Amino acid sequence: MGKVVITQVRSTIGRPEDQKRTITALGLGRINKSVEKDLNPALQGMINKVSHLVSVTEK
Repeated sequence: MGKVVITQVRSTIGRPEDQKRTITALGLGRINKSVEKDLNPALQGMINKVSHLVSVTEK
């Protein structure tokens, strides 16, 4: 599978605790922070869970 760049675009304030933990596990935590990760099924599930808070681009 390929690489993806995940950027947090919305705040976690007022979000459920599991979504906050997912953002932290992705290596995010601040708006406009980006991380590059190898795409795998586990990562895809995490992205799906917080898709309304992040932007994903393929690299």
